[in-house]
Amino acid sequence: QVQLEESGGGLVQAGGSLRLSCTASGRTFSTYGMGWFRQAPGKEREFVAAISWSGHRTNYADFVKGRFTISRDNARNTVYLQMNSLKPEDTAVYYCAGESWGTSHVLASVYDYWGQGTQVTVSS
Repeated sequence: QVQLEESGGGLVQAGGSLRLSCTASGRTFSTYGMGWFRQAPGKEREFVAAISWSGHRTNYADFVKGRFTISRDNARNTVYLQMNSLKPEDTAVYYCAGESWGTSHVLASVYDYWGQGTQVTVSS
């Protein structure tokens, strides 16, 4: 069993930056692929970014390419999402997720474990 806890959300002005963290419990974090998803009010949950177990492979949604960076520190059981040049449309609850295949998958259905989410609000 893996438990995930996100932190780092908050209120920021458009053009600003935030760094989200997701810390995992359990010894198998280093073998898991990790992803970030988000859900805005009235919208479905959507893929944001993912990283393989080694950190060597990453995937990004087109709408965050060049602005967001996913990374991980397996020694700290933590995955990060650095968000720069934030826009009001980035406002959402951001969730981290883990999957045992170790890939950088874009489909939410692949992920076994989910955090509770952290709110990101970008004001215009």
